[in-house]
Amino acid sequence: MEITITVEDLTKAVKNGIDSSRGMEIEQANMLARHVLNFFGYSDRIIDNILEPEDRDAFYMLEDAGILTTEREETTLYDGREWRIHYWLFRRDKISELMNAVPEAASDGEETDIYSELTDDIWRRGE
Repeated sequence: MEITITVEDLTKAVKNGIDSSRGMEIEQANMLARHVLNFFGYSDRIIDNILEPEDRDAFYMLEDAGILTTEREETTLYDGREWRIHYWLFRRDKISELMNAVPEAASDGEETDIYSELTDDIWRRGE
């Protein structure tokens, strides 16, 4: 039995998965999670044709984070032409992984000074 993806679950996954170097505010992650879930409802798969270009951009961003993936299906029309149908799918395994991930920046609560470990001679120009 598959577990339903909740707004809270997807919010955590989005927050932890989207470009962790610059971070995403929890409010933004929640808005994006709600927006995406409005398309999926209780399904794991939606057809790409229902998306507007700005929605598709958000879906591509989630695909880059590993939260969504795509698949396509080919069918033959009655007149012999091939027709491709593109779908978006949740990646439950990745969502679960991202929900439970501790963001790197928040892991120790302290900023790292990358220059503190360099010796003074590193700053001298080659002579």
